[in-house]
Amino acid sequence: MDPVSDERQGRARWLHIAREVADDLAADAVARDQAGKLPFDEVAQLREAGLLTLLIPAEHGGGGADWSTAHAVVREIAAADGAIGQLLGGHYVLSWTARFFAGPDLADRVARESAAGQWCWGGGFAAHEPPLRLTPAAGGGFLLNGRQGGVGGARVADRLAVRAARSDTGEPLAVLVDPAHPGVAGGDDGDAFGQRLSGNCSVDFDAVPVAEDAVLGSLSADEGAQPPFAGLAAATGRLVSAQLCLGIAEGVLAEAREFTRAREHTLAGEYGTYLGRVGVPVWQGGLAQDPHVLVTYGELTVDARAASALADQAAAALDDGLARGEDLTDDECAEISVLAAAAEAAAARAVHDVTTRTLDVIGPGAASSRHGFDRFWRNARTHTLSHPVAHGLREVGDYFLSGAHPPFALPA
Repeated sequence: MDPVSDERQGRARWLHIAREVADDLAADAVARDQAGKLPFDEVAQLREAGLLTLLIPAEHGGGGADWSTAHAVVREIAAADGAIGQLLGGHYVLSWTARFFAGPDLADRVARESAAGQWCWGGGFAAHEPPLRLTPAAGGGFLLNGRQGGVGGARVADRLAVRAARSDTGEPLAVLVDPAHPGVAGGDDGDAFGQRLSGNCSVDFDAVPVAEDAVLGSLSADEGAQPPFAGLAAATGRLVSAQLCLGIAEGVLAEAREFTRAREHTLAGEYGTYLGRVGVPVWQGGLAQDPHVLVTYGELTVDARAASALADQAAAALDDGLARGEDLTDDECAEISVLAAAAEAAAARAVHDVTTRTLDVIGPGAASSRHGFDRFWRNARTHTLSHPVAHGLREVGDYFLSGAHPPFALPA
């Protein structure tokens, strides 16, 4: 069979599955957001649909999908529920940690174990002060101590991938931790005004054992310490962030459109007789012919589609870079990284504009909590506060002006 045809069929199948899950999530998204319960049921839904193992190679028991498919799935889920989209996107990025920083044997073993256990991954590698400490243990391995804030999906994850510095050398390492260990304790600070179901919180680690083979690799940013391929880790995280923003933007536009159409029908029923009596055709008095509404929807559609086109371009470049593996050059990594930073910035701007201005065209109805339109803005704003694009824009500008390669960075 044609490999390209097989790939397209596989992508179509996963998107169909993602849409079914998204439809279920959308049905009670407002109620779940307002309840703010931990998303154990939602994670179970993702697991049952096979979406947690989507990126794991088929030979290791996974779905065998590529990153382009994963991006599309994240966007589909985020359109229905931004918090679950963030949880799933973070899971994809973190579950690929071993591919970026470990040797192939360890990466394959981690993939097999993750597929067998259908793990949901949480964590994060952003630098924290003071950092987590990894102390060599007398009997081998290490002990992990410290506190890390903003650990993605920590409340519902089966494994946490976090950054820790060796106490003897200071080298930063990516380590894999079982959150079921009694030395791992989640904090009570998961009270953000948005992304309420993402499962994020601070985590305390108290003498948590870390086996040597649970150290996934070095995260050193020293010049020459990382191959160009590992430099794609940040680009991968930024493009998942972009897909999340685009999904939220598309979700609010779709719901606002349906609300506007329904309101148009209601207005026609209420005022049709009166308008006909005074000689004004009903359609002239409806929202669907209001120039302000039409222009605003037109502008927001352009914003979302332009950002989507840039994200698709960056995602295609990332796929090419990941396929090159060890043959990837520094110049190629820099180009992909800059494209990813530009795509994330464009998506963040688009979602801010879309989630704010759709409220204007909806009007007073947007203030009703039963409609839940505010959740889109809250989710987008909460996400972008944790993923600011300023550093990425600086890298884009420096690359444009002087050709400077972005420094090695890690996904948050």
